[in-house]
Amino acid sequence: MALNPARIQTLGDELFAALRARSVLEPLTNREAGIDIDDAYRISLRFLERRTAEGERVVGKKIGVTSKPVQDMLGVHQPDFGFLTDRMWVQNGSTVSIAGAGMIQPRAEGEIAFVLKKDLKGPGVTEDQVLDATDYVSPCFEIVDSRIRDWKIKIQDTVADNASCGVFVIGPDRVKPQALDLAAVKMDIAKNGAHVASGLGSAVQGHPATAVAWLANTLGRFGIPFLAGEVILSGSLAPLLPALPGDRFEMTLAGIGAASISFEA
Repeated sequence: MALNPARIQTLGDELFAALRARSVLEPLTNREAGIDIDDAYRISLRFLERRTAEGERVVGKKIGVTSKPVQDMLGVHQPDFGFLTDRMWVQNGSTVSIAGAGMIQPRAEGEIAFVLKKDLKGPGVTEDQVLDATDYVSPCFEIVDSRIRDWKIKIQDTVADNASCGVFVIGPDRVKPQALDLAAVKMDIAKNGAHVASGLGSAVQGHPATAVAWLANTLGRFGIPFLAGEVILSGSLAPLLPALPGDRFEMTLAGIGAASISFEA
């Protein structure tokens, strides 16, 4: 049975309070036996409503848990989805305060970001339509974080928690998506100067544009469009990498470019 509107609001408010206090909650799926994906999405909308009431502005959307290594790591075996706001967007090469950004247990993901030049709204969006609507792709680090204790999440927990999003950084390089085979693009990540991860664009549902089309169609079911100018994060190409104060991450996407981010307490 679906959760009632009052409970949806309460749980969204709890997640917002946890974000601001840098505290964690017990998994929602342990507390609400009947919670489903639609409930989780409505909780995330309440969470977002609290953020936008404080002046945050939606600048894009994200898909997560798209690759098998990440699904295996988290024990979540279908993608999640959430919103990006302007306060989550940090400058390439910057040093981010984990506490200042409200993060608790951050992990770094290397991704391909799509920046749109046309609106898209599902259902029925295809990979070709995604590529046609994309102005350019860029290298991206998404720093995921969870308000759920010890990352003990199921799909409903991460969707409710805005797809476990913390902050993101986009590199300065811009490439037309038609200029290369995005499925074959190779990513390499270095942590504190040492190579720690590699991945291919095909890690996300076979092709990054397939993942973006899935997200457009999933959000379309809730009446939420992609808008021209928005950033769409297509999912991690490699396993998540824990981020601690003092860590620096650098990534390259062959044929696209590079991005970097550092952390302090």
